[in-house]
Amino acid sequence: MYAALLLVASTTVMGADVSNWTGDVNWTDVKGKGAEFVFVHATEGVDYKSPRFGAQFSGALTEGMYRGAYHFAQPHESSGKDQADFFVRNGGNWTKEGRTLPGVLDVEDNPYNNRNGLNSCYGLDQDEMVKWIGDWLSRYKAWTKRDAIIYTTTSWWKTCTGDTKKFAKNPLWIARWGADPGELPSAWQKWTFWQKAEKADHAGGSDAFNGSLSQLHALADPPVRLLISGGAKSRSQYALKITNTGAKQATKINISGKTFGNNRLTYAPKACKRTATTVKCAINSLAPGRSVTLKFSTRPRGSKPVGINFLVGSIKVTLK
Repeated sequence: MYAALLLVASTTVMGADVSNWTGDVNWTDVKGKGAEFVFVHATEGVDYKSPRFGAQFSGALTEGMYRGAYHFAQPHESSGKDQADFFVRNGGNWTKEGRTLPGVLDVEDNPYNNRNGLNSCYGLDQDEMVKWIGDWLSRYKAWTKRDAIIYTTTSWWKTCTGDTKKFAKNPLWIARWGADPGELPSAWQKWTFWQKAEKADHAGGSDAFNGSLSQLHALADPPVRLLISGGAKSRSQYALKITNTGAKQATKINISGKTFGNNRLTYAPKACKRTATTVKCAINSLAPGRSVTLKFSTRPRGSKPVGINFLVGSIKVTLK
């Protein structure tokens, strides 16, 4: 029954995935056969760097494709934090040129059990695996301000994480070779990427993005995200806090405000121009993860409710 609900969306974008095993790639051919994006194997554990990563990653960009790097997890070897650090320092860091997708954490069946003697879950129990994945994702986000993509299979996710729902905000790249993506892990209602086949009519595997080309671009080049908060310490003291919660530098943030309730402005920051009842401010830039607080003073008259209505970009907020 689930297959009827999880078929390929009416709008998809085709792509590819490559690794060192793919060899040298003719990116003109890959793009010419319809692939708009590619995921490139960058690292594994804390000691393997794909020798072809640099050429593959830059080659895709030269051809105008979207590209993302992926890390093949080895949870038994070292911490999630250490492996995320290794990934970011060796090709996995997200860049803001508008063509780089968030990095990928590849968690799947242990392919080296004949060497390391461990089970499909690398010898970790479900709680340990969930913690390891969480540590990797948190560390990657601390580096990049982006939520990494998770590559996995439904069967592995159920077996090794207990089908945890903890990481639902991370985009899902589901691996299932066949006519449809099949059942998804219960944390996700939809897939973002789907690995459809190991081989395609171009170099690498065959993949799909669940959306339009403009939506794929938005994943690579996310909009600025501002969190507006603040409050009134008293009838005459107000603080407006602006936080950049996204991954991109915010520029030219325009702020306007108007008092209400017979409330007259007596102080505004240097970045602002004020009259008795209105104020306009401009913030030239605000880095990801940074905040700025603007403080205002007024002289209220009478006993009516007083405050200031602000417009920050297109976001409305009332302090009272």
